[in-house]
Amino acid sequence: ALSSTALKKLQHVQNTAVWNLTRTCKFRHITPALPNLITTYVPPCPLRSQEADLLIIPRTRTKSFENRAFSYRAPLLWNKLPAALKQDDSIEIFKSRLKTHLFSSYFE
Repeated sequence: ALSSTALKKLQHVQNTAVWNLTRTCKFRHITPALPNLITTYVPPCPLRSQEADLLIIPRTRTKSFENRAFSYRAPLLWNKLPAALKQDDSIEIFKSRLKTHLFSSYFE
């Protein structure tokens, strides 16, 4: 577990990243800006993937820098998660199962 000091520093870095990406004022909350960074995938016709809670991965022009951007990496990583993990209602259960999933996939 992270110490409260480390958690505050991490939160500050995340907030700063969102403020820079969305060009919002640093004194505003970032929660309203987050939906602008990721887009839900809606297929044009009924597909099995429609129920998979997938996000759209934006196209990039160059492979060097844009593939490291939050707007590219976040949907890519989210789409790779197992469907059962993404359907949790509680954030605490989600975090616990995510941690278990990441540890198990790392040690396989």
